[in-house]
Amino acid sequence: MTNRTAEAEFIEPIAEEPGMPGVEDRMDSKPRWQPRYPGSGRLAGKVAIVTGADSGIGRATAVLFAREGAKVAIAYLCEYEDADHTRKLCEEEGSEAFIFRGDLGDKDTCDKLVQQTIDRFGQLDVLVNNAGEQHPDKEVEDITSEQLRRTFQSNIFSMFYLVQAARPYLKEGAAIINCTSVTMYKGSKELLDYSATKGAITAFTRSLSENLVGDGVRVNAVAPGPIWTPLNPSGGSSAEKMEHFGEGTPMGRPGEPNEVAPAFLFLACEDSSYMSGQVLHPNGGIVANG
Repeated sequence: MTNRTAEAEFIEPIAEEPGMPGVEDRMDSKPRWQPRYPGSGRLAGKVAIVTGADSGIGRATAVLFAREGAKVAIAYLCEYEDADHTRKLCEEEGSEAFIFRGDLGDKDTCDKLVQQTIDRFGQLDVLVNNAGEQHPDKEVEDITSEQLRRTFQSNIFSMFYLVQAARPYLKEGAAIINCTSVTMYKGSKELLDYSATKGAITAFTRSLSENLVGDGVRVNAVAPGPIWTPLNPSGGSSAEKMEHFGEGTPMGRPGEPNEVAPAFLFLACEDSSYMSGQVLHPNGGIVANG
């Protein structure tokens, strides 16, 4: 194996899984993003940024937020058709939305996303850090330095950058919700670098909560289990794992994005006004505490 280093401040998308993040609208078995109940105005007058909102959990969350009255900034990496579809879905809910393309592993891109949100909507109330990537490897030696840096850059550096950019605009009552994972709690033998970032995200969530709770800004997280999104069939999971994806959960199936989005909504609205530093676990019945 050739030893390589990754000293650059910013690592471009790597070629291990060239099909990622995947196109939802081209999937034969499409994830279920549709909100499952009528809106009740729980986010009326609010503005939210949802990253990775072109498809999967991000799309389901963005559309649910729109149904509940929020204006939404939809951040995505490269899948324009999916992102624009999410925008239209939000607008069909009677709300306003715009799409923002960029790699959030770059600090300048995060600054631009927040500034465009403020320029467009004049405020920011909810930040959903959902975007991320994963690259399965059977052996720890197969994880290149570029992949290691790239995974941490996309999954946790981006959260720091976005929170730093958003902080001046987050007033009392604002909410930050980070997406961690069941792999942080139970591990994943094929996703060593990914699960490590999810551990970092959980620690970041708890520590950031302590940092901001005195100013009335709540910080929580959601730790999904195996959820049917474009990420896994486009290379985020090995072919062997995809054959029985989600069957190992107590419920015996993968979850759908619209089974996860309500957790983000709960943490974004006043229903969770006495919660900060916590993690919700929509994971099909896996007991994963701690």
